[in-house]
Amino acid sequence: MQILTRAVPADAEQALLQAGLHPVEARVYAARGVHDAGELETELRHLLPPDGLLGLSAVAARLADAITAQERILIVADYDADGATACAVGLRGLRLLGAVVDFLVPNRFEYGYGLTPEIVDLAATRKPKLIVTVDNGIASVAGVARAKALGIEVLVTDHHLPGDALPDAPIVNPNQPGCTFGSKHLAGVGVMFYTLLGLRAELRRRGAFGEESGPNLAVLLDLVALGTVADVVKLDANNRILVDQGLKRMRTGKACAGIDALYRAAGREPRRASAFDLGFMLGPRLNAAGRLDDMSLGIACLTTDDADQALAMARQLDQLNRERRDIEAGMQNAAEATLAKVDVGNQYTITLFDADFHQGVVGLLASRLKDKHHRPAIVFADAGEGGIKGSGRSIPGLHLRDALDLVSKRHPELIQRFGGHAMAAGLTLASEAALKPFALAFETVCRELMDAQALHRTIETDGELDSAAMTLDLAERLDGRVWGQGFPAPRFVGQFRVVQQRIVGEKHLKLSLANGRGQQFDAMYFQHDEPLPDQVDAVYQLSVNEWQGRRSLQLLLDFAQ
Repeated sequence: MQILTRAVPADAEQALLQAGLHPVEARVYAARGVHDAGELETELRHLLPPDGLLGLSAVAARLADAITAQERILIVADYDADGATACAVGLRGLRLLGAVVDFLVPNRFEYGYGLTPEIVDLAATRKPKLIVTVDNGIASVAGVARAKALGIEVLVTDHHLPGDALPDAPIVNPNQPGCTFGSKHLAGVGVMFYTLLGLRAELRRRGAFGEESGPNLAVLLDLVALGTVADVVKLDANNRILVDQGLKRMRTGKACAGIDALYRAAGREPRRASAFDLGFMLGPRLNAAGRLDDMSLGIACLTTDDADQALAMARQLDQLNRERRDIEAGMQNAAEATLAKVDVGNQYTITLFDADFHQGVVGLLASRLKDKHHRPAIVFADAGEGGIKGSGRSIPGLHLRDALDLVSKRHPELIQRFGGHAMAAGLTLASEAALKPFALAFETVCRELMDAQALHRTIETDGELDSAAMTLDLAERLDGRVWGQGFPAPRFVGQFRVVQQRIVGEKHLKLSLANGRGQQFDAMYFQHDEPLPDQVDAVYQLSVNEWQGRRSLQLLLDFAQ
């Protein structure tokens, strides 16, 4: 493990100090690309205006026409947490604005991802006039063509990167060619929320609300926050506003019944809601429905206003998540047994297939293998009818979708379809026979695109922290911010003497550490049950520990040696 210290632009740090920020905060934010204290503002008035999204005016006008005519709208959603929250936001928001709307979410085991022609045929049985995609659609050229043939209009709202051809439909997607919107990192739920903002503005122009301004769409921000964090998109300034506002609604008892129920099922308290909760507690429970069963359960949980019904469904989701963990553990054991026969250190990539792997859990296994071996990993499962479906995760230094695009261009016979982002992607191969040539082609492409240095595991820190700054006050300041993908929580490095240590919860270390000045700090080292030496170099975070109404400073160790 190589410990690195983030570079801190002096001009940005100085500007933040002059704005009155704590010296440590100024250093931390400057190292994350913040140049002006205004970039840290999280009030809704600082959101980027929706009119910067290419195609939004046309989509908003068509939706307004549909509301006026009371045409039947059908939302077609993706089956992950982003898709589920985007669908819930679409259903709740469109109904607030007067629409007649229902939803359809594909079962991943029967239909696969996106607005395929088969899904359009299924949707047609609902007799919609208009289909609205959420968190999918940018690659649905054939699906949109099929809808047109059946006389159904399609509006695409998506955030995924486009392919070489776009569907013949109005599109809202910050990543489509020609869109100059200031944030390219909106999740699918964020795109749907912005679509509703544009629609409300269009209805205002038409006088639909009379002297009123229309419904308050901020009531949807708890859902927007959950989907944004769970989809692991970059938390740029705009996304941080969306997440912060959603968390504030949760902490003040204004979350929807489904989110409150998910908190209860996870054994967490909404009044202490954090981005960590959304990413590691609520998100996995919601995702479990799409991985093992049918995401309709998750969407129903997020759209009911009945607290008892929401709790019953959240408990079902919690049980599915427990089953998912068991399946994943078995798959991981099988994967590691296979990799034990391979010299992973001489490879740039990991590509695995097992006929017994669960199709809904391969993405999680790819993530685990990527974390353990620090290599781009793609894991495949049997998709039926001879095909195999894979899910991949990448490391910094490789844009996974671009790598798959290059493989597809060089070997068009291998990949039937693919899509995704820099760090995560999905693909389908025609048969198991294509696996070996695909693995070779993927390895070759990654060797060309990656620097060998990218294969060395590193951990970035914000340097050493003066002992005078190691206070509860600073921990609370930092705890009040939104941290996550692309805006990582502050980590510091320091030398400590281990005063006490003991195992708690069977697999965690609880410690008392002393620095060079003799100050002692409580500390936790989660998922680590081996004793530490008397003196350690540690990478740690400042955290706030709350116990029996008392708040105290606690260090969370990320790495120690």
